[in-house]
Amino acid sequence: MALGRPREFDVDAALDLALHVFWRKGYEGTSMTDLTEAMGITKPSLYAAFGNKEDLFRKALDRYVDGPGGYYQAGLQKPTAREVVEHILHGAVDAMTDPSNPGCLAVQGALCCGEAAETIKQELAARRAKGEQDLQDRLARAIADGDLPATADAGDLARYVAAILQGMAVQAASGASSDQLRKLADMALRNWPPV
Repeated sequence: MALGRPREFDVDAALDLALHVFWRKGYEGTSMTDLTEAMGITKPSLYAAFGNKEDLFRKALDRYVDGPGGYYQAGLQKPTAREVVEHILHGAVDAMTDPSNPGCLAVQGALCCGEAAETIKQELAARRAKGEQDLQDRLARAIADGDLPATADAGDLARYVAAILQGMAVQAASGASSDQLRKLADMALRNWPPV
């Protein structure tokens, strides 16, 4: 069996570059030319390594979740519900205002999606919903453990945190500073139910 030519580029580095293009321009605002120029590869090389634009975007999303967005999953492992939410909100502030990261990809990537990008819009909505469900599950466990009041509603609390995060992402995209976003996070934490 004949082997193809070896890749002449670092796939991980190229994926990081694609992630940043999608992050800055959103899915629909990113052209194949934007991607190939940023990644320093040809279209055939892009297709061979990553599939089409939609496949590449999904791989970039995975990269985001495991990298700059990793604060979310790390937060879910904290010992108390308050620490979970505090870690997630403060991690979001740090990630959204890091000069090397242009905001929240899960929100930024879909803000301007038209009909042609409906599958991407659905993908981002599904990923946001999964994150919210993961938080709801963690908060339900906190209620069962007595870490939150028995009268608390894990679904309502998870939606509250998700709404704060999404609002902070829009604020960050509009130029809100780290201090401004941290104040929003701290206001949300002051409203967190006591044990």
